[in-house]
Amino acid sequence: MASNSSLLSIKGLEKSYGSVIALKNADFEVSPGEIHALLGANGAGKSTLVKILTGVITSNSGTISLNGKQLTFSSPDDARKNGVAPVFQDPALIPDISIQRNLTLTGTNEARFISELAAMGLKVNLNEIAANIELPLLRMIDLARALSHDPELLILDEITAALPIDLAEKVIAVMNNQKAKGKSIIFISHRLAEIEEICDRATVLRDGVNVDTFEASQGSEERIVQAMLGDKNKGNSNDSRSSKSNISSETFLEIKGISGGKHLKDLSFTIKKGEVLGVAALEGQGQDLLFEILAGESNPESGDILINGKKVIFSHPSDAIKLGISYVPGDRKSALMPQRSIRENLALTRFRGISKWGFINSKDEEVRVDDAVSSLQIDTRAKSQVKRLSGGNQQKVTIGRWVTTGFDLLLCFDPTRGIDVGTKQQIYELVRDFASQGKSVLLFTSELREIQLACDRAIVIYEGKVQADLPIDKCSEENLLNAAHGIAVAK
Repeated sequence: MASNSSLLSIKGLEKSYGSVIALKNADFEVSPGEIHALLGANGAGKSTLVKILTGVITSNSGTISLNGKQLTFSSPDDARKNGVAPVFQDPALIPDISIQRNLTLTGTNEARFISELAAMGLKVNLNEIAANIELPLLRMIDLARALSHDPELLILDEITAALPIDLAEKVIAVMNNQKAKGKSIIFISHRLAEIEEICDRATVLRDGVNVDTFEASQGSEERIVQAMLGDKNKGNSNDSRSSKSNISSETFLEIKGISGGKHLKDLSFTIKKGEVLGVAALEGQGQDLLFEILAGESNPESGDILINGKKVIFSHPSDAIKLGISYVPGDRKSALMPQRSIRENLALTRFRGISKWGFINSKDEEVRVDDAVSSLQIDTRAKSQVKRLSGGNQQKVTIGRWVTTGFDLLLCFDPTRGIDVGTKQQIYELVRDFASQGKSVLLFTSELREIQLACDRAIVIYEGKVQADLPIDKCSEENLLNAAHGIAVAK
């Protein structure tokens, strides 16, 4: 168990960007040998606190003390030298240079790095260009680099999001090993099961202020959501499936024997109008390629796509859009114009509303954009640039642009990755609302429990084929996980 003395003590930390207050008199403490979870809704101030603590930005006021010594970090290198090392969801490696060069730029001991990586059962060619390495392994490389500096305080910001099970377990093993050495960890995750299992204590931020600190084992989902959202949570139902089902007998989409890439092999399934179909699969089963094919971004090697019973061929994403298919990718950053405003991003797909003379009805556009902002509860405080929004609000904007345009089938690829539980609930409810309007939704999620919360039925992909097609009452995490490993599941 962690000591009662403080390794890290933050008092009265404040940070604002113009009129937008990111942190307001925030206090936070971490004990030696403690794994301390930092929780909060998107936009609560977590990222700002971490950026200050790692020297990326400076605070307007407040103090940071490490081992009783008051410090101000002027850069990430300064933070590392003082014993603070972060690992972010998006690895902080320069993509177009080698791993070896990345190590040199951060003053990382090469032998120590190789040793830390080997301790996790991993290895890498140091001459490999970072951009050529898959994201899960890149995160582990970034973790090994951080450990090489022997930090007193390791900060893990959503590192386990979308990691395959084996790598997530390696991260947890690292955390437990650091704790055993008397080192401390700040762990940011939206997976509440992880927090309860791994962490000693948890602190919840809301609107830039810490509102609750408790033993992690005592942090029920209800308590955490209430702390995150406060009054905003009153009256919200925990049952996102309460929306009345409106599944039609008519099939909107039929996939017949689709094959492509290394993984998809004779994949077949259907989606009815008004149905939310979940997709479950372990990493690397071709689910990403499937969504790209349906969005018109890739072509299958064989097989047919039928819309309303008619065979279609997509030569460009615009072909899919014209047929009512909209795509929300897993990487929200690639789908947004970060320098543009919320309004500009929401209106991006409104070309379908262009008149024959080439003009957009500006009044209609304004109404649709306002409706999207309202229905998705998008935080518009940072109106100037969408890059200033939290991850959850960026995802809402990505979904919202299709709300302004209209669609018949929404493709959602891991839409709640790295998003807080409150925003997740809003997205589940939004998906159910789409279905009640007769829209179809294809939803892949890396968190299996989400299937029961949002879907009507689920397919499990294994070795390129549908291993199981399960009604919602059979979509337990156990059944989904068994099917994802190729084990037969009774219907």
